[in-house]
Amino acid sequence: MKTSNMLFANRKDRALLAVFYLLIAVFALLCLFPFLLMITSSFMEEKEILSEGYKLIPKKISFSAYEFLFKNSANLLDAYRVTITITVVGTFLGLFFMSMAGYVLCRKDFKYRNQISFFIYFTTLFSGGLIPSYILMVKGLHLQDNIWSMILPGIMSPWSIFLMRNFMKSIPDSLYESATIDGAGDFRIYWQIFLPLAKPSLATIGLFLGLAYWNEWYNGMLYMQTPTKFPLQYFLQRIVSQANVQLLIQKGATVNTAELPSESIKMATALVAIGPIILAYPFAQKYFVSGLTIGAVKG
Repeated sequence: MKTSNMLFANRKDRALLAVFYLLIAVFALLCLFPFLLMITSSFMEEKEILSEGYKLIPKKISFSAYEFLFKNSANLLDAYRVTITITVVGTFLGLFFMSMAGYVLCRKDFKYRNQISFFIYFTTLFSGGLIPSYILMVKGLHLQDNIWSMILPGIMSPWSIFLMRNFMKSIPDSLYESATIDGAGDFRIYWQIFLPLAKPSLATIGLFLGLAYWNEWYNGMLYMQTPTKFPLQYFLQRIVSQANVQLLIQKGATVNTAELPSESIKMATALVAIGPIILAYPFAQKYFVSGLTIGAVKG
């Protein structure tokens, strides 16, 4: 009797597990569908999109959107170079400074940690606004048309500092005390003990920082004037708005706007922009959940 009940329970558990897997698979396909639609639509002809809309299987494969996009291949490579530079430099500096801030704020022997935490938290409630930020960058720091004007605003994030602080609180104080007894200084303890143990939070914050810098366009629009210094997102936005087509029209060139891939180029630019950065997620995935949960539950 007990054996039959156990078999029934095992079958019930397996059936329930199969249902869960099926639901997860369906949900994953639903999440994947817009991405697949974006890829296939980028290879559709403009006339087909206008007449039949976006679809997964186009009648005819067309590379006109990519041909139009890569006409400015030199400028596109410059935009990639700028975006990769600000992503790498900004993410590295952001992790370095915010991890140091988190380490200092998690130390119980730091007398003013609560006061400094309050001032950091205060910045999440109030902002100076666009005009003071612009004056600071242009008049104060003289960073107009300088790549650092796209890096500096995103280096420090209050939410990321508190996430790092809360994660480092979970590291036993005995490690700090043992290292202090052995004669290690604060920076050595931070660099050789706390940072290796803080990989989950570093990966989580690094992923957020990398995505923010990769999608940077607003500061580029405000401060950049040289076309070779435009970030990728801003450069692609200018292409989507057909600035080059308007330039051709101003010069007297004959342009058939009905044949321009205005719809498919939107999908092509999205694919060009999202392709490289999406490859970074699998490397941070194993740390992502633990970095969020551990930092979230510690007070």
